[in-house]
Amino acid sequence: MADMFLDPIMEKIISAGLRYLKNQVRWQKRTKEELKRLRENLPQIQAVVHFASSQEQITEEYRDLNRWLWQLRDAIDDADDVLDELEYMELEKQLTENKKVRRVRFIMKSMKKRLVKVSKRALKIDPNLKRLEEAVQKLYGVSTNVASFLYLVKDAKQEHQEQQLELYRARETGSSPKNDLVGRGKEKELVMEWLIRNPSNEPRGTDLYRNISLLSIVGHGGMGKTTLLQHIYKDEMMKEFDLKMWVCVSNNFDAKEVIADMLELLKKERPRLEKLEAFHERLKNEVMSKKFLLVLDDIWDEEKRDQSKWENVLAPLASGGFGSKILVTTRTDSVALMFANVINKKKEIVRLEGLEEDECLQLVNSHAFAGLENTSDDHKKLRAIAGEIVKKLLGSPLAAKVIGGVLKENLDERHWRTVLESNLLDQNSINSILRLSYIVLPNHLRNCFAFCCMFPQDHQFDKDDLVRMWIALGFIQPSQGMTMEDIGGRYFDVLVKKALFDKVGDDYKMHNLIHESASKFFAHECGKLVDDEESSLKISETIR
Repeated sequence: MADMFLDPIMEKIISAGLRYLKNQVRWQKRTKEELKRLRENLPQIQAVVHFASSQEQITEEYRDLNRWLWQLRDAIDDADDVLDELEYMELEKQLTENKKVRRVRFIMKSMKKRLVKVSKRALKIDPNLKRLEEAVQKLYGVSTNVASFLYLVKDAKQEHQEQQLELYRARETGSSPKNDLVGRGKEKELVMEWLIRNPSNEPRGTDLYRNISLLSIVGHGGMGKTTLLQHIYKDEMMKEFDLKMWVCVSNNFDAKEVIADMLELLKKERPRLEKLEAFHERLKNEVMSKKFLLVLDDIWDEEKRDQSKWENVLAPLASGGFGSKILVTTRTDSVALMFANVINKKKEIVRLEGLEEDECLQLVNSHAFAGLENTSDDHKKLRAIAGEIVKKLLGSPLAAKVIGGVLKENLDERHWRTVLESNLLDQNSINSILRLSYIVLPNHLRNCFAFCCMFPQDHQFDKDDLVRMWIALGFIQPSQGMTMEDIGGRYFDVLVKKALFDKVGDDYKMHNLIHESASKFFAHECGKLVDDEESSLKISETIR
């Protein structure tokens, strides 16, 4: 059961409600009392919600609690909507009042309006106050049932403090691993040899793409295809190419968009063109007689309609110089074959299989103990537990990194055994393994991460822009001596260290496999708009 955005919003409702009622004369008493009781009950409500958020199967095991949680969330959202409208009206009123010419006149008129407002409210109910009263009564009515679930949290009296910042713990501020490319030395060598291979030894022929070679990196999701090519792409030996382009390809891609991505990388600005022919001409001129390296990352579909789209994408690249290379990452052999057919080449593949257990263990430990020095003789019991955990990770580098981030959260034997014994690691599924990393996220981080799942797959996040959105949505909890931007930046850094985001140039991207599983996990709380109009209309009743 994914956690709701409870803590900051609940306190906001109570504080703002009491502030708005401050000047009310007649109908304030009952609502004020209910708000005060809500504040008194808040620790209990928090404890129950935090308990629920830590359970893997809350929907199955605690149906009454699950129903109460959604009723609570609905009531919170209603009250929050009312307060948003009231805040907007107050801001609008302030804007009008600020246009007064003289301060004295402004003060006199404000006092007069205030007296009139108070006298009017003494005679009749303000409709906005009436809505606030109804929303608070609904929220209070739901919250009174919290006592029915307190027995579930009698051993977790301090769980309501989980949302407090963990910014100063060593494990959160430690560095990320310096090298994620574990167990891929042989594959890296094969790709590097292919890249520097002298094309003059190959028959050139007279076909359109005679100057271009193609290699596909094939493997299941989470096998490290992108990580492998990122290391190669940044290698000094790649300087022999005149041009380098890295394009992340989304599902249902558009040929013009892919070409626009290439041009943006080459020209540092996105072209404003409309017709495919204009895109073709621009890209053709850019690569003309130049030796280029193009990476097309994470291509899924191989339908005939997609083959024709790829013919449109690759056609202008035929003007590239001798020795140009195209690298493709995909989960299927059929995609590799499709690309080979498009440019009339023999299919060449480097296949990524699962890591050996010792390699997987090395990757887990590099994330779990990142930033700590001289750990080889320390934490022997933890290392033994990690050795048992990797047997359940299916050889997946992505699962190893993510579980390493989960273990890093608490270098305590009890925590590591809890991870080892989780039934999610016994389901022989990468998605189930990844789910564990979302379940154990602290509430303040979970809210922020769930919001990111609303963005489409392959979306590139700008850290500063994302933090500003988190602040606007009330997800950032203040901490003395730090700005909200700094706190939000720390939140994001922690998610990166937990391997939930990868750095791509100056931006960040969520691994597609993480995006898939996290979107399903948070489906009851966050919906996303997609190109498929029919899919966009299928909105859960729990989403507002």
